[in-house]
Amino acid sequence: MREPVELRRRRILSAVQSRGSVKVTDLAAELAVSVVTLRRDVEELAREGKLRRGHGVARSMAPVEEASSPGRAPADGDAIALVVPERHSYLNETLHGARSVLEAAGMRTALHIAPRATGAEQTIVERVLADGARGLLIAPRWRSADVEQADYGWLAQVKVPVVLMERRPVPGSVLHALDSVCSDHWYGTHLALEHLIALGHRRIVLAARDDSPTARAIRASFARIAADRPEVEDWAVMLSAPDSGPEPAAERGAQPGLAALLRERGATAAVLHGDVDALMLVQQIGDEGVRVPQDCSVVAYDDMVAGLGGTPLTAVAPPKAEVGRAAAELLLHRLDQPLTAGAGAVRRVELLPELKVRGSAQAPTTLPE
Repeated sequence: MREPVELRRRRILSAVQSRGSVKVTDLAAELAVSVVTLRRDVEELAREGKLRRGHGVARSMAPVEEASSPGRAPADGDAIALVVPERHSYLNETLHGARSVLEAAGMRTALHIAPRATGAEQTIVERVLADGARGLLIAPRWRSADVEQADYGWLAQVKVPVVLMERRPVPGSVLHALDSVCSDHWYGTHLALEHLIALGHRRIVLAARDDSPTARAIRASFARIAADRPEVEDWAVMLSAPDSGPEPAAERGAQPGLAALLRERGATAAVLHGDVDALMLVQQIGDEGVRVPQDCSVVAYDDMVAGLGGTPLTAVAPPKAEVGRAAAELLLHRLDQPLTAGAGAVRRVELLPELKVRGSAQAPTTLPE
């Protein structure tokens, strides 16, 4: 699916602001767009005064310290390392929130983007620790539950303060007693379903990703809540896009589209995660004769670009920036204490999402045949 221009430019700004400067060719490869497209985006952002252009380079408007200057420490020496997956725009606001707190406290930050390769986060963390990083804020990709638990062992052995962002380890695991800050996705899913049920919908579909801890939390919460609510007569769960599962799409075989599933189940409403996929799905079902909200009410989940579609989508908005700020504040708290068993209670912080109502949901009518 083609990424909306507004979201891509937001990701460009995030990368430039986080790194100080970045080569246009490198950023084009990272975002999987042509150099021509990336250069056009950079020119427009420069005209808007949001970044500075150089010869083949995009630079932040803020002055950047040169860590490689004579007499200075290596890039990660004495810094706070932030490790997030590549092409994971959901975490951009989280990163901005974290950096604002850390830089206000006088801390240097070093952002590291982990590629999709298995074990990428471990390799990066080992390197930044060897370079002398003081602490770690990390949001591992964890595309599947098995991959997630395979990372628990080495993360538990990290010898500097660590805070997980938007990740909640399995209860009873070796990471259960690790500081973490995340959105309460059960509550966010509850908000979406409560809104639709209050409007009178009784048959509801979830089209969601299944390639991150957030996605798995939303899917599990939807199934649990829908099964427990007597008002819900029928519900179903499907992938929101062919590439949104933990395994390659070719291994799953053909699956029915959202419009077909809505008709099959007689559903009049859908919760769609994430909202880039949601905008694409709304277009697809519209092409197949299902109108939003007349035939199918929609609530998106993420609220990065949900309000930008031809039909602005009601959306659950996790507190992404607040998660980053809270994680950074917790890490600063840990840095002020010795890293020992008596350094204070472990904190597992959950922040509540909110619902942004924009009119893509209404009382149900009969779905077209």
